[in-house]
Order: sequence, then C-alpha cells, then structure tokens
Amino acid sequence: MKTLRIAIQTKGRLNQDSIQLLSDVGIQLTQGKRKLISKATNFPVEVLFLRDDDIPKTVADGIADVGIVGENEVLEKREAVNIAKRLGFSKCRLSLAIPKSETYTGPIWFKNKTIATSYPKILERYLDDNMVNSSIHEISGSVEVAPSIGLADAIFDIVSSGSTLISNNLKEVEIVTKSEALLITNRELSNEKLYILQDLLFRLDTVETAKGKKYIMLNAPNLRLEEIKSLLPGMKSPTIIPLAKEGWSSLHSVIDEPQFWGIIKELKDLGSESILMLPIEKMIL
Repeated sequence: MKTLRIAIQTKGRLNQDSIQLLSDVGIQLTQGKRKLISKATNFPVEVLFLRDDDIPKTVADGIADVGIVGENEVLEKREAVNIAKRLGFSKCRLSLAIPKSETYTGPIWFKNKTIATSYPKILERYLDDNMVNSSIHEISGSVEVAPSIGLADAIFDIVSSGSTLISNNLKEVEIVTKSEALLITNRELSNEKLYILQDLLFRLDTVETAKGKKYIMLNAPNLRLEEIKSLLPGMKSPTIIPLAKEGWSSLHSVIDEPQFWGIIKELKDLGSESILMLPIEKMIL
C-alpha cells in the first residue's frame, strides 16, 4: 500500500501542535533525535520534518503529499497547493507595527517609509491595495529590532500575544491578515493517496467535533423530564434510561461545556441528581 508523506515544521510550536494532532488521531510515529523522516507504525503515513517556509513548495512539487503549515507561509509563497482543512491551532496575525513614540495616522503613515519584514509578498499586496508607496526591506529573523537599530521605520511581522512588540518599544497599528495552521495537499495525488487522505481527514473531523463538548449524565424525576430535555437537547435528542427507582430515569446527553455552567442551577432546581460531566475525545456524527 502507498504511504502518504506529510511535511511538518522541524521545530517550534507548530511542530509540537502537529505531532500532538497526529497523536490525537491515533497515529504513532517512530521518533528519534534529529530524524528527518519518521514513519508511522500503525497508519500508512510518514512525516518529513522541514523548515516551515519550505513546506508549501515541497508539497506543490510532490516531494511531500500533504503539509501542516501556517497560513502565513501559504499566503507568502503562493505555491499551487490545495487547502484541505483549517486546523484551528497556532493562530496568529500578520501586522504592521511602528515605534510607540510615533503618532499613527492610518496607512498613509507608511508613505515613503522603510518597512522590515520576512513576508514581502503579503506586505506588497497590502501596500498596493492601499496605494501606499513604501520601501520593503526583506529580513530573516529578529524583524522587531529593525527600527531600534535604524534599519527600518516600521515592521511587518507575525504577532501572537504582542509581548515581543512591547519589549521592543513597538505598537501594533494594522492587522493585515490572520493566520492559523492549515492542512495543504498536492494537487495531483493518486487515488491511493487520496484514499489515505480521506481517512486522515475523517479522523481529524472526529477530534474537531469533540472539542469543547462534554458528555453529561444525570438522574431525574420522570415528571420533570420534558423540562430537563429542553435544556439538554443533545446532538439529536438525549438518551433516557429507566432506573430501578420507580418514577426516575437516567438522562445522557452531549453539550458544549460553557452551556453546562449556564444551566447547572436550572437542572438542580428541576430535581436532577448525581450529575456527571465527562470529557469526550472523539465524536462521529
């Protein structure tokens, strides 16, 4: 059987999140220090570890079939790949930032200014859309120090918490685009590899569906079941099981965790007892 090759970042937060995601869907990798390729022991995939900015081209060229990479790299590299799924983690934004001492007057502030960035193509598109003529200074790494050493007037870079900007006396003034981890694919996968990809996507969907969901069980008097059911509709409808105690039933349902805290008092007021809320790892609809 063919093997689906997945490219992921070789180190950093996205690497850790990607490995965890594969683990969550039951894929066990053979791991070792400084390994460039890791094969799964229980699923027809192998993982290729690369620099994040190399992943879009590697997938587009067919060296890897699939990649887990930040949307920022896909937007910057503009390679011919398909986006199979938004993964919902490693969220950040690409923003323009200027020295705190400056008074920001809108995009026109950047006219005739020099902007340091590792994402020149995304920045160029933004400047063109806003009809602003700026000089782009492409730099790799430590973009945030550029204004303080006189290399640029402003920066365009990834922002997560904003703490790095603050520590370098910068302030975020424009969010150009938002980014999250994507599952990208080569556009010419064989039928065999597409079959493996569909299995992988199915597994990912079961994990995603379960996020934020809790399994709730409680005992309730039959006379109040209809009222309690209205609070706990479940995915379709709750499961109700008669108890040995006459006039009582056990009700099982699935709810969003924040919803639980909003209705717990009402459930108690309606006579519910022995309420349990359990985590859900996977869910198939």
